[in-house]
Amino acid sequence: MKKSLVLAMAMALGVTASAYAANPFSDVPAGHWAYDSVAKLAAAGVVDGYADGAFDGDKLMTRYEMAQIVAKAMAKGANVDKLAAEFADELDTLGVRVAKLEKGADAVKITGQIRYHYKQNDGDADGHANNLRSRIYFKGQINDDWAYTGLIQNNQNFDNDEGDEEETTFQRAYVTGKLGGLDVTAGRYNMYLVNGNLYDHRADAVEVSYGKDVKLTAFYGKPTDMDGEVNFTAGTNDKVDVEYGETYGAHVATEIGVVKATAGYTVYKDGVADYYQNDTLTKADISLPDNKVWNVGVAFDLAKDLTLTADYLKSDIDSITGQNNDEYKIDDEGIVVGLSLKGAKASAPGSWGLYGNWYDQGRGTVMAHTMNGDYGETGFEGWMVGANYTLAKNIVAAVEYYDLETKGMGDAVAKEDIETLWTQVIFTF
Repeated sequence: MKKSLVLAMAMALGVTASAYAANPFSDVPAGHWAYDSVAKLAAAGVVDGYADGAFDGDKLMTRYEMAQIVAKAMAKGANVDKLAAEFADELDTLGVRVAKLEKGADAVKITGQIRYHYKQNDGDADGHANNLRSRIYFKGQINDDWAYTGLIQNNQNFDNDEGDEEETTFQRAYVTGKLGGLDVTAGRYNMYLVNGNLYDHRADAVEVSYGKDVKLTAFYGKPTDMDGEVNFTAGTNDKVDVEYGETYGAHVATEIGVVKATAGYTVYKDGVADYYQNDTLTKADISLPDNKVWNVGVAFDLAKDLTLTADYLKSDIDSITGQNNDEYKIDDEGIVVGLSLKGAKASAPGSWGLYGNWYDQGRGTVMAHTMNGDYGETGFEGWMVGANYTLAKNIVAAVEYYDLETKGMGDAVAKEDIETLWTQVIFTF
C-alpha cells in the first residue's frame, strides 16, 4: 500500500492512533513510517492483514481488496468520497451502497467539448469550411428519477468575412425521467432516427419508451431545422429552404439471437418550401406533401469488433413539391449499408477505428442526415470511408472521405458529383 494512501485513509477515520493498542502486524515494527497509521486502521477493523500475521505492505493489492478496505472505512464513517468514486464498480459488486456519496455530489455537473474541423468539397460543388465549435453541457439532478440537461454552443467560422462568423446559441434544454414504467424525454433535444440516416438534429418534442428486451419508443414534436439552403445546381445560388411544422412516429428495437433488429414509422407534416434563384426568393411558402417513412434495420457482428449494419427506408412521396410528374420526380426508397471495425474511445489513448458506408437514398428518406459530407437536396448515392484515433486521453482525431452523386430531380435538376474530405479533432472535458 502506498504511503500516501495509508496516511490518507488513517486521517479519514478522524481518530488518533494513540487511542489504539499496539500494532498487531509482525512486519510493521515500531519506528516504521506507517506504524501509527497501520495500527489505527487495524484497531478500527479497516485492514486485517494476512493469515500469517503479516501486513505485507509492499505487496500489490487487487482492486477488490482495495474496495473492501474502502467499504469498511465508509462503514466507520470515514470521508472517502474520492476513493468510493474510483472503486464504485467494485463496491457495487460487493453490494456496498454509495448513496451518501451520490447525494453529496455537486447538484450541477458541467462538461464540454471543443471540435475543430476542416472540410474540402470537390467535383461539382467546390468549396471549403474552416470551423471551431465549442459546447458546454450542464446537467442537474431534479430528484432521484428526473434530471435536466442543457447545452450552449458557439460556432466560429474562420472563412466568413461578412461579420456573422461567430454565433452562440442555446441548443438544447430537456428533462429525462420516469413515469411509472415509462422512460420520458421532453424539451429540445437531439432526435436521432434510423441511425441518423433519416434525421439527426434538434427537435422540440416529447418521447416515451417502454420495455427492455423489446423496447418500444413513441414521439411527437416539431423538428427545428431541416436541410434548407443547399444548392440545387453547382456554380449557382439556386437553393431551397425546407421546413416541417410537425413530426411524430414510433419505433421498436429488439435482439433476435446475435442480430439487433429495428423497425419504425415516422411522419413529417405541414411542410413548406422557399425557392431561391441567385439568392433571390422566387417562390415562398409552397406547401409540401406529408412525408410518411417506414424503416427496418439490422445490425450484427461479423467477427470480433467488426459490425455490419443495414437499413431500408420507404417514403410515400415521389416528388419534392407534391406535383407527381416527370419534371419533379424523385426516388422514394433508401438503403444504407455500413461496416465498422473497432472504434476510438476518448478514454483510451491509442485506440482506433475504421468505418465505411454505402448509400442509395431518395430525397424522401433524408430529412437531416448525420453525415459530415454534403449530399444535395434531391437524394444521393455513393460511399464514404473514415478512420478515427485517440491521440491522448479525451483527444480524438478523425478523417472521412465521401464520394457521392446527387439523384437529380426529374427533368428540373441535373445530377451532380460531390466529393468531400472532412477532418476533425475533438477535445472533451
